[in-house]
Formats: sequence, C-alpha cells, structure tokens
Amino acid sequence: MVRDRTRRAGPAHSTRHLASLSGAAGVPGGARSHSHARTRRGGYREQVAATEPEYGSGEQVDPRGLRRTVLIVAGLNLAYFFVEFAVALAAGSVALLADSVDFLEDTAVNVLIFLALGWPLVHRSVMGKVMSVLILGPALLAGWEAFEKFRDPTPPAVLPVVLASLGAIVVNGTAAWLLARVRHHGGSLSRAAFLSARNDVLVNVAIIAMAGVTAWTGSGIPDLALGCFIVVLALRAAKEVWEVSEEERLAARALAGEDLD
Repeated sequence: MVRDRTRRAGPAHSTRHLASLSGAAGVPGGARSHSHARTRRGGYREQVAATEPEYGSGEQVDPRGLRRTVLIVAGLNLAYFFVEFAVALAAGSVALLADSVDFLEDTAVNVLIFLALGWPLVHRSVMGKVMSVLILGPALLAGWEAFEKFRDPTPPAVLPVVLASLGAIVVNGTAAWLLARVRHHGGSLSRAAFLSARNDVLVNVAIIAMAGVTAWTGSGIPDLALGCFIVVLALRAAKEVWEVSEEERLAARALAGEDLD
C-alpha cells in the first residue's frame, strides 16, 4: 500500500489520524480519545493539526459520499494488486512485486478510512491489525525475491513490467481523480488518501524508467535497487497501520474507563 515531500508519508499520515475520528463517526467521547492519542504522539499530531483541518473544526463533512468513494478506491486497488502481483512473478521483477504491495497497502488505508467513519474503535483496531498482517505477507515475499536476486541479478522481462506499470498509472490516476472530488470533505484523512494515490503515479513512472534502463544496460541491478527501496517503504507502512490500530485499542479502553497502565 504522502505528503508532498515523501511518497510514503501520505498513508502514514492517513493511518495516524484514524484514532482521532471517533467523534466524527458518532462515537461518544471522541474528544477524549483524540486527547489520549496526543499524549502518546503529541509532537506529530500537533504538527498535523497546524496544517490540516480536522473533524469538529466547522468543516463540512460528507461521510456517506466519502465512505462510498474510499470503498470504490479500495476495490480498485485490491483488484489491481492481484494483477500486478501475478505479472511481477511472471516477469521476475522485484520492483513491480514490491509495488503490488503498495496496492494492498492503499486498499488497507482506504478500508480503514471507511471503517473509521462508522465502526467502534475496538472493531477498527482488530481490522487494522488484520490489514497490517495482510500487507506484511506480500512485502516479505518481495523481500525474499530481492534476497534471491542478489545472488543472480537477472534482468526482468521489460515489456510486461512496462504494461503493468501503465495499467497501474491508470488505476492510481482514477483513484486520485475520485479522491480529488472528496478530498476537502473528510479533513486530513481524505486529503492524505488523495495525495497517496496521486504520488503513486510517480512511482509507476519510476518503474517504467527503471525498465528502460534495464533494456538499455541488460542488468538486473536497477530493478533490484528500486525493488528493495519500495519493500522498505511497504514494511514501514505495515508498521504504521499496526501502530494506529494499537492507538485505537488503547483509545477504546480509555473510553471504557479501563486502566491503561
């Protein structure tokens, strides 16, 4: 599965805001859960609060439209994950295999946004951890493929990589267009999801450029290097989703009046 300065900050930024949505989702005590989250990651959240609108700030929110959009985007990402994953294995491309994990991660982020607008914190926490594990599996497989390729860095088949990346650009571009229509209706969450989809297109362009270098040099090193970089980002994303799920679990306990120590 971004802020303008880095590609991966969008999903991370998205997931770190899920625990603060309980008030907007109709969960009693939402302000308490947000306050509790600030005590654990205050610096990060205060920085975000200074630059992004949040629920409860008077911003017009359309939960139904936002939920419908992110669910469509999640479906697009999940469907293309299987396409790109299969092509990557057939073409022998570590970079494309790692990028397929990004589609699974974006699926997780959009599903979590969908759930954050309707589910109780405790249920979102469980689902978030399930999503984290789902991201981790293909990421570890891509990492293993990279390890195997270090011993024999054969170049991937260029044409399938280019075609799959062009398809990814279409999917990510469509997702960005859909999210652009609602990015101002869901505060920082929907904006981060939009930026993530938009900047994923740049990664797809980088993979196409890598394929060009591979065709020119006949070396598998460019694919291996780019693939390792994307794998690291995917592992970090899985960690981010797990962490925000843990924040939601603690927030649910706080709302229930349980001792967190």
